[in-house]
Amino acid sequence: MSWLPIIALAALVFALAIYLLKLPRALWMLFGSALLFGLAGYAMHGNPGQPGAPADPVVDETAQTGEMMVVARREFYPEGRLPSRFVVTADAFTRRGQHEQAANFLRNAVAENPADSEAWLALGNALVEHADGQLTAAALYAYSQAEAVAPDNPAPTYFLGLAFLRGGEPGRTLELWRELLQSAPEQAEWRAPLAARLDRLEAILAAGPVGGAVQSPD
Repeated sequence: MSWLPIIALAALVFALAIYLLKLPRALWMLFGSALLFGLAGYAMHGNPGQPGAPADPVVDETAQTGEMMVVARREFYPEGRLPSRFVVTADAFTRRGQHEQAANFLRNAVAENPADSEAWLALGNALVEHADGQLTAAALYAYSQAEAVAPDNPAPTYFLGLAFLRGGEPGRTLELWRELLQSAPEQAEWRAPLAARLDRLEAILAAGPVGGAVQSPD
C-alpha cells in the first residue's frame, strides 16, 4: 500500500506540469518518462524504512554556476517583470546544471514568442554551458536574436563577452565590454558593476600571460 501515495504524487506532479506550467504536448512523453524512470529507480534502490543518517554537505559546482548565471541574467531586467513560464522552468534546470533540458524549454519559449529577448539570452547561456563554455554557432545566433529584439539592453553583449572569456579569447571580451561601457548611460544601474568587472579583467590580464581559458572576473 506504500506505493499508492507515491503513484498519486507522481500523477499530481504530471498534472501540475500540464495544467499549471502549461507543459507543451510535445514534452508530455519526455516528462512522463522522467517520472517513470524516477519511480523505477526508487523501486530498485529505495528503502523508506531505512533510518536517515547525517552526511557531509557536498558542494555542487555545476549547480552553483547555474545559479550565478540565472542571477546575473536577471540583473539586466526589471525586478517586477517576471520571465515567461518556459524561462522559469528552464531556470530550475539551469540551477541543477541540466543545461540541455533548459535549452529544450527555451527553444519552446522563443518558438512561442520570438520577441522574448530574455528567453533568447537564456537560450544562448544554456547552449554555452552545455558546450562546456564554448561559444557555438547556435549560441551566437541566440545572442544575436536577443540583441535584435531588445537593442537597448546590454545583456546580450555582456554575456557574449563572457562567452569569449570562457572560451579563452579575453581580448574580444575587453573589446566588447569597453564599447558597452562607453555607450552606457550615466544613470544605468549596470554601469558600475560592469566597470568593476572590466577593471578586474584588465588587472588579471596585466599580471601576466594567460594560458588556456580565463575564469570570469565575477
